[in-house]
Amino acid sequence: MMSVPRLSRIMVVCLRYRLDELVLSGIDHPLAVRLLWLVRLGSKPRMPRAIRLRLALEELGPIFVKFGQVLSTRRDLIPPDIAEELTKLQDNVPPFPSEEAAACIESSLGAPTSTLFASFDTDPVASASIAQVHFAVLHDGREVAVKVLRPGMLEVIDQDLSLMRVLARLIEHLAPDGRRLKPREVVGEFDKYLHDELDLLREASNCSQLRRNFSKEAGRGEMLQVPEVMWDYCTRTVFTMERMYGIPVSQTDRLRQAGIDIPRLARQGVEIFFTQVFTDGFFHADMHPGNIYVSDRAETLGRYIALDFGIVGSLSEFDKNYLAQNFLAFFHRDYRRVATLHIESGWVPPDTREEELEGAVRAVCEPYFDRPLAEISLGQVLLRLFQTSRRFNVEIQPQLVLLQKTLLNVEGLGRQLDPQLDLWQTAKPYLERWMHERVGLRGVRRKLEKEAGQWAELIPELPRLIHSQLSRPDVAVQVLHELREMRRARSQGNRLLMALTGVAALAVIVAFWALSRV
Repeated sequence: MMSVPRLSRIMVVCLRYRLDELVLSGIDHPLAVRLLWLVRLGSKPRMPRAIRLRLALEELGPIFVKFGQVLSTRRDLIPPDIAEELTKLQDNVPPFPSEEAAACIESSLGAPTSTLFASFDTDPVASASIAQVHFAVLHDGREVAVKVLRPGMLEVIDQDLSLMRVLARLIEHLAPDGRRLKPREVVGEFDKYLHDELDLLREASNCSQLRRNFSKEAGRGEMLQVPEVMWDYCTRTVFTMERMYGIPVSQTDRLRQAGIDIPRLARQGVEIFFTQVFTDGFFHADMHPGNIYVSDRAETLGRYIALDFGIVGSLSEFDKNYLAQNFLAFFHRDYRRVATLHIESGWVPPDTREEELEGAVRAVCEPYFDRPLAEISLGQVLLRLFQTSRRFNVEIQPQLVLLQKTLLNVEGLGRQLDPQLDLWQTAKPYLERWMHERVGLRGVRRKLEKEAGQWAELIPELPRLIHSQLSRPDVAVQVLHELREMRRARSQGNRLLMALTGVAALAVIVAFWALSRV
């Protein structure tokens, strides 16, 4: 339900920071022009537009801050300066009272914290717009972190989302570039993202899947630590996981003091990312420094620790194959192959001229190859390609936009650890090995082994399935009709062949007769 006072406050904040200039410049609607003229009297913006937008979102509260964070990932829709500024939004908000957190836990798990836990820290260790985290100890001695959803969040989010839809419609109808910005689609995407994040069981399942992907059984136990989910203490509003100890990855001085090999850590981060993307098709999509730690314990020293699993990305086999081939084409400067892949994928209109798309891709990539490889940003190349794609009406896939945002995070994190990190050279051997395993004999054998169980069940049933289909009157009539057509076509073909043979024979006879007369 839309709140008029809340809408009024949003409008006041937007006009105070002159956000109308971001989306309504060039407006020619008479009434809107007069209203804006009155508001703008005696007021001129003194700060860049991107900073004004960030400050306005911070003033409007946690939901709008979260919206700005999500919007920063849509670099295919918003200008680069705004996207860069929105990445600075910090989601540090005052915690809600510990009594409310305890009441939420009791309501969700059916018992007070004193009964559920041997000890429970009333002071939260972290607080965000959606939830906050408390440390606790189970009765069996295991240390855990308890994430609790903020009370009443669903009602607040639904109210603000309804207002955002109103603003999106206004922007779409009044702004000259409103339709291209797709404001309603962006709000719809934010709606889905927020409601997914409100379900902590969903986040717990993401955590469990990532932990399984990097388990000892999967042969990756030395790459990444993911906390264990305590399923008996999880509901839609409470998520309890193993407590993890480590150093934030951004604190490089502490990492060096702990004896951790920083350049090796940077390369490992790249390998972990590409393993998630190309091997699993399931990746942690919020890999900013606040969510990534490094273990400082002797038994796991230097191992990455992943936290906060509210945002994950998934890629299909088609997406993985498309991305791998694109990256390898970049490495080999095969721009025609990049253009061909875009057209074959169906993301470019079928009437697109391949050579024109190739030229546009070359214009994006070639300047980067004139620099030392260590200075090339793979994430920036991908971003420039997305921006260039607008000219050719490419519909950017949401999962690839999320991947591009994560790649920028990983690259920035790696360069922060090791300024000389060469992401291209680090990734190239991995991608070449992945493609070899995928399209080589090993890949064929793996696919056959994967499908063997289904074929083993299907093959014995084929005679029965064929018989049951042929027993149906409509199918039988259709089959007989097709057989008659085939026989008629063969008969016509035979007659044509006989006629051609006769003509050929007659031509030979005439030729011999003519020669005999000479």
